Amino acid sequence: MRLNRLLLSATGAALMLGAAAQGSSQQTVPAPTPSPTPFVKDPRYWPTPVMDQVRPQLPRFHRPHRVLIFSKTNGFRDDPQNKAATRALIRLATTRGWDFYASENAALFNREQLQEFDVIVLNSISGNVWTDPQRAAFKAWLERGGGLVALHGSGGDHHYDWQWYVDTVIGAQFIGHTYQPKQFQMGTILIADPRHPALHGIPLKWTREEEWYAFDRVPSGNRTHILATLDEASYEPAPEQRMGTHPIIWTRCVGRGRVFFSALGHKAETYGEPLHLRLIDNALGWASPAKTRSCV
Repeated sequence: MRLNRLLLSATGAALMLGAAAQGSSQQTVPAPTPSPTPFVKDPRYWPTPVMDQVRPQLPRFHRPHRVLIFSKTNGFRDDPQNKAATRALIRLATTRGWDFYASENAALFNREQLQEFDVIVLNSISGNVWTDPQRAAFKAWLERGGGLVALHGSGGDHHYDWQWYVDTVIGAQFIGHTYQPKQFQMGTILIADPRHPALHGIPLKWTREEEWYAFDRVPSGNRTHILATLDEASYEPAPEQRMGTHPIIWTRCVGRGRVFFSALGHKAETYGEPLHLRLIDNALGWASPAKTRSCV
């Protein structure tokens, strides 16, 4: 009887150990990983790309200086910002007594129509906006003495399929900007050359809120002139966006042409800031003599 009891106890213990082992084995099975939610481009910010082929008819111009305000986006688009910048640029041109033409039609990038303009403003253009013949016309216009003012998103694509634009026009590849939850931060711009015409009236230390850009290198060559840098201690960049010397505004020479680039101006409201408007107006004035004077 005692032997039977011992056998029953041993059998029960074995069954309990087996059940425990089975339960432990079940607990170690990892839960299935949920599939990532696919990124869907919001059409409000990512319009369907369009390559323009039909030239617009330009108005008759009567004044010595003419500026083309070009705002085409085949990539990311912030519509309120594009429109606010266009309105501000029209006011600046009008105050200067210049003729202006605002367009998103890249077909006017042909030799005959581009020669009408002293200055082109690239107003946060994005994506591949030009056909090969349009690219060639733009390149020739700039090298022969055009004045180019490129603002914010015009140097802010993660990828370009026209390397000449990256290496020669802008001079550096955009790698990112401050992002959520701290996309817009106060930061301090340090003016490197207060005597440059593009910086007249701009304080040596200029603190403002911005979506701060970072680049893969400090632009060099093509008589690059770094006009202002960003104090990286004044805001919180991601580690991969720290550059040390962090350029934010600069000029370059392309042939006889002049290029001014500013990474400022993401929000629509920035085109109502007096200092930001002064900077852009100064840039227009600096770019305009490119046809008659060598790039400096």
